[in-house]
Amino acid sequence: MNAIGYFEIQSSNPQREKEFYEKVFQWKFIKIENAPIEYYHIETPGLYGGMLKRSAELPPQACGTNAFTCSIEVENFDRTAEIILSAGGKVAMPKFAVPNRCWQGYFLDPDNNTFGIIEIDETVK
Repeated sequence: MNAIGYFEIQSSNPQREKEFYEKVFQWKFIKIENAPIEYYHIETPGLYGGMLKRSAELPPQACGTNAFTCSIEVENFDRTAEIILSAGGKVAMPKFAVPNRCWQGYFLDPDNNTFGIIEIDETVK
């Protein structure tokens, strides 16, 4: 109980973000046809989520994150970072070590949503 059970991504251009996350993480998107807004269920190997058409203006860049940011566990941080950048993502905070835990970094998707990736490495100093 009290574990994260669902996440959502807001998007100004859902088709663009759908293609981005499919390419980077191989997530599956299922459009919900009778929803009152453009909405997709997201299937991942772990947690389920959703993506909806952004209903308000995009926040300005370089003002920090006003959200609850999720980080995705990946096998290889550097390789995943390359895929993110080649798919149109940007670095928000470069890779850094969390001692005895992991490598972590933050990125922006094409709609400037912040997300993190982590590679578990308990030997990192």
